[in-house]
Amino acid sequence: MAFEHYIYTGTTRLRCGYTTGSCAALAAKAACEMLLSRKTVGRVSIVTPGGLPVETDVVDVCIGEGCAQCAVRKDAGDDADVTDGVLVYALVEHAGPGTGAAGSKGVPARESEVSVDGGVGVGRVTLPGLEQPVGAAAINATPRAMITSAVREVCAAHGFSGNIAVTISVPEGVALAEKTFNPHLGIEDGISILGTTGIVEPRSLAALRDSIELEIRQHAAMGRRGVVLTPGNYGGQFISGHFHLNGAPVVFISNFVGDAIDCCVREGFTNVLLVGHIGKLCKLAGGIMNTHSHTADCRTELFCTHAALCGADRKVCTALYNAATTDACLEILDTAGLRKPVLQSLLAAIQLHLDRRAGGAFRVGAVLFSNQHGPLGQTETAARLLNEWKE
Repeated sequence: MAFEHYIYTGTTRLRCGYTTGSCAALAAKAACEMLLSRKTVGRVSIVTPGGLPVETDVVDVCIGEGCAQCAVRKDAGDDADVTDGVLVYALVEHAGPGTGAAGSKGVPARESEVSVDGGVGVGRVTLPGLEQPVGAAAINATPRAMITSAVREVCAAHGFSGNIAVTISVPEGVALAEKTFNPHLGIEDGISILGTTGIVEPRSLAALRDSIELEIRQHAAMGRRGVVLTPGNYGGQFISGHFHLNGAPVVFISNFVGDAIDCCVREGFTNVLLVGHIGKLCKLAGGIMNTHSHTADCRTELFCTHAALCGADRKVCTALYNAATTDACLEILDTAGLRKPVLQSLLAAIQLHLDRRAGGAFRVGAVLFSNQHGPLGQTETAARLLNEWKE
C-alpha cells in the first residue's frame, strides 16, 4: 500500500513520499530483525524524524550465517525524484561481541555499537567541505542517526548487546548519480543517502511559487509589514536559535528569492530580512534570484572573484574555483587569512542586488550562515533590522 500522507498546494493534493534515508533505516531495521530472529520479515515500519510513521514491504530477503540482507523500494510520492522506485539495500552483520556483561532478554547490558557504511551505488566523498569527511560514504548525519536508532531498537528488543555493522547499497545508484549534482560536488560512484525529516514533500514549481506568494499575502492581510524569508529547514532552525524577531513571521521560500521579493513589493512590506545558508545566498552576489542549482551554480566562481578583488593570489583563486562546496571555500579562505574581507565583499554585492530587486520599495538585508561554520555575517541593513526587532 502506498504511503498515504498528503499536502495541498492551492487546490492540488499531492502525495508525499519518503527519503532514501528512511529507506535505508527501514531496510536496516528489517535486516537486523532477521539477523537476530532468523525469521523472514515481510513488512517493516519506523517513525521518521518529522514524526510521521512509514511502513513498507521488505523484498529480496537473504539470511546468511552471521548476516542478513534485504531491500525496500523508494517511494517519492508525487515528487519528481530520480530515485523513485529504486531498491535500497541494507546488509546487517555481527561485528563482534562488544564489551560488558550480557543482559537478559529485552534488557541489554549496553547499547549495541552500530557502524554504518556504503556499498555499491552509494557515493563516496572525494572533496572536502561536505557534511561527511573525504573517503566516507555519502550518507548524511540524519540518515546515519535513523539507521543507528532503528538497529538499536531491534537489538534492545532481543536483549542483544553485540556490535552491528550496516552496509547500505543502491545497485542503480551508479547510473542514477549521473542525473544528480553529485559528480560536481565530488561525490563519486553513486547517489547520496539524504533527508532531514525522512519525508519527501512534492511540489511543482508553479504550485510551490503560488503557495509562497499566498503565505506572504496572508501575512500582509494581517497587517504585518516586516517579514523574514528563508529557503528552508536549515534557515528556520538557524533563525529560531539566533534571533529575536519580535513577531515578524518567517516564510520558507525555497529557491524563489526574486519572486518572494517581488511579492513583498506588491503587498506593501516595509522591512524584509533574508536568512540563508551561504551555499544558497552567495549566488545573490551575482544577481541570481533563483538559487536552484539547475538555474545557476556560480558559488565557487563568486568566491574566486571576490577573493581576487580582496588580493588573493592565483593559487588561492584556483583552489576556490575548484572547491566542491562553500564550506570548503571558507576553509581555503581561513588558511589564506581572507575570510573576513571576502565575506564582506560578498555581502556588499548581495545587498546591492537585493536593493536593485526591491527598487526602493522597502528595506531589505541578508544574513549568511553555514551549518559547519555557524554565523558568517550580515549586511548593514540586516544588522539595523535585527536591532530594531530586538527593541
